[in-house]
Amino acid sequence: MTTPVIEKTVHTAPRSPWSGQASREELAHWRQIAQGVAAALSPDVLERDRRNEDPHAEVELLRNSGLINLIIPREWGGEGGHWESALHAVRILSRVDASIGQILAYHYANLGAVVFYGSRQVQELWLRRSALGRWSWGDSVNPVDPNLELVPEGDGYRLTGVKHFSTGASVGDAILVNAVVSGGAENGKFLALALEHDREGIHFLGDWDALGQRLSASGSVKYDGVRVTSADIIGEVGDEPFSTLVTPYIQLAFGNLYLGIAEGALERGRQITLARKNSWFLSPAETYAQDPLTQRVYGELSSRIAAVEALADKIGTEFDAVIARGNELTAEERARIAISIAQLKVVSTEVGVEVANRIFEVTGSSSAKSETGLDIFWRNVRTHTLHDPVDYKKVEVGANYLLGEVQPISLYT
Repeated sequence: MTTPVIEKTVHTAPRSPWSGQASREELAHWRQIAQGVAAALSPDVLERDRRNEDPHAEVELLRNSGLINLIIPREWGGEGGHWESALHAVRILSRVDASIGQILAYHYANLGAVVFYGSRQVQELWLRRSALGRWSWGDSVNPVDPNLELVPEGDGYRLTGVKHFSTGASVGDAILVNAVVSGGAENGKFLALALEHDREGIHFLGDWDALGQRLSASGSVKYDGVRVTSADIIGEVGDEPFSTLVTPYIQLAFGNLYLGIAEGALERGRQITLARKNSWFLSPAETYAQDPLTQRVYGELSSRIAAVEALADKIGTEFDAVIARGNELTAEERARIAISIAQLKVVSTEVGVEVANRIFEVTGSSSAKSETGLDIFWRNVRTHTLHDPVDYKKVEVGANYLLGEVQPISLYT
């Protein structure tokens, strides 16, 4: 048996294909595109949520809108947008359908991983193919579920095991897979792979049935002796600062996801409140919208959302500057942006859950009817905010503030 040898990538060329900042015109353009997709998703969002089916038609909307190729550089066939624009798109979609916002957020993370882990040649190869085919990327990388075995065989490998919470994989054209080599000269190496959706031996189990994020296609994937060649390998997953930016990005995307859900819940609540033509019998106001107690709640919630929005916008701009640093990015710079994003994760989680919960206080008992659908915001934010414990993000921020400590590099920190 010939054991494949994966040479450790030595990066000499510029690592990042991204540079500069999003212009006002760029941001306005992609906001308009995202708003158009959100408008298309809105009319039947509750019906689709209840059917709990894989969102193939929804992904096609993302494909046809151009959002799929937003961050792929123009020279490789993409739209040449910035990460700030991508994060705004995630936020806007999440106001209406956070499941599709999640799929888009993870798609961008997986495209980013190709750059973070791969050489310049690998980056160009995969992103050109992705742009040409307008691929949607899913993943099997859940770090607390390390159940995949990559065993050397001949001049390649066999991939075996089950990976849970594989967001977007069942509706994607390509799947980003993380697996550790078991056996041979490369034993213990942590590799990132790219596999096409229809590769023989890949089975989508369709077992995602959560309280919320029901259309995020986050079911399990079984890999049954899947043949993997050296051409499928993107690179090694390590701890070099630039290659670990996938974690700060996805945490930043979560912050925008939760912010979008909060904005959507507040707007839906506003519509319901304005449609109510009476008031509580003890109120001096003619309508609920004119009641000072109702106004107080909306004032409080909208102010908190505005604060989270300001922080998210600030960090979104900073992230483009960080990612443009490429192999010149230092550990200190990486830590600094990670702490800022952790702060956003804390406040966006708390505000998202609070708004989605308290909005019922000002919309009345009838808003609890299934047909109203106000519960979708709470179900979605409550489900996804369990992704990784927010208390540990608070500890991460506090330890850094007090002692200057930085958490170890992981797919969560």
